[in-house]
Amino acid sequence: MRSFEDLDALVAAVPFAIVNDLRTIDTGRGSEALYRDKLPALLTGLADRARVASIEASSAIEGVVVQNRARAAEIVAGRSEQLRDRSEQELAGYRAALDYLYQEQWRPLNVGLVLHLHRLLFGYSPVSGGQFKATENLVADRLPDGTRVKRFTPVSAAATPLHVDELVSRYRAAQAAGRHHPVILTGLFALDLLTIHPFADGNGRVTRALTNALLQDGGYDVTRYVSLETSIARSADACYAALLGSTDGWHAGRHDPWPWLRYFVGLLAGSYDDFATLTSTARSGGTKQDRVRDHVLHRAPATFQIADVRTAVPGVSDQTIRLALGQLKIAGLVEADSVGRGATWTRRV
Repeated sequence: MRSFEDLDALVAAVPFAIVNDLRTIDTGRGSEALYRDKLPALLTGLADRARVASIEASSAIEGVVVQNRARAAEIVAGRSEQLRDRSEQELAGYRAALDYLYQEQWRPLNVGLVLHLHRLLFGYSPVSGGQFKATENLVADRLPDGTRVKRFTPVSAAATPLHVDELVSRYRAAQAAGRHHPVILTGLFALDLLTIHPFADGNGRVTRALTNALLQDGGYDVTRYVSLETSIARSADACYAALLGSTDGWHAGRHDPWPWLRYFVGLLAGSYDDFATLTSTARSGGTKQDRVRDHVLHRAPATFQIADVRTAVPGVSDQTIRLALGQLKIAGLVEADSVGRGATWTRRV
């Protein structure tokens, strides 16, 4: 909310580094329509891969991890009826929240949507979701020696409903006005929602899911094809440092949003760079089998499964992967270690 109180003054001078990243983002956005027309199968594969990665990474950031990969895959695919523990329940919950936002019916952004996402997040667990916090909370970091250090103090429980309502209203008004870049507005919304910290648990996951949706609503579909949550997980220290730099003075309206926006905009620019890399192989020519062979011989781990190749080379069928592996086996470049769905292969070069 605070970031939108005097938006024109707050973002009057965008740092040059952020301007450059915004150019990268807008250039990447312009190429998305081309790929939708020319490479629809590739984008479908990328979207499937990014969905799985986002569900697992956003949950892992909060310590929600299902160690067994096959089991996690079943939960993410919605094929498991029995959820054994809290990690499995919350993994399924983030899947439900993200899948809800992948539908077009979620619009428009409102307080009810924020609460509904939280309800979905905890829909498989005994924790009651869909309600704002009833008691005060504190955001703290745990140091290597085990001690906890306060990062910032969120909005009080009593003031939370009003703050969330005003944040949503001001974001929508700024979006409708069209005076500021949509990516900047989304970044500020995420900053304020994280600082309000409206829930007892699940604030980061709700914010990350909404960030994806708001970017896509603004026409930046890259988060459908490249997992933003994975990038956040890989840069967790930088993320926390940026939040720390931008939450100081927030309650008084004297905070500096640029540490967070520099991180956030750079993260999205990196996603477009990754998207360009993922699509370059398909654009540069070569058959699908060529792409499989290139991955297996130069990028895959020494031992891998067909499922790993399918994830790394989206848009390619299992049959094509098997044909390429068969040719590599005849050439003596790989060998099959076992048979069946869980078969592993080993590269011999």
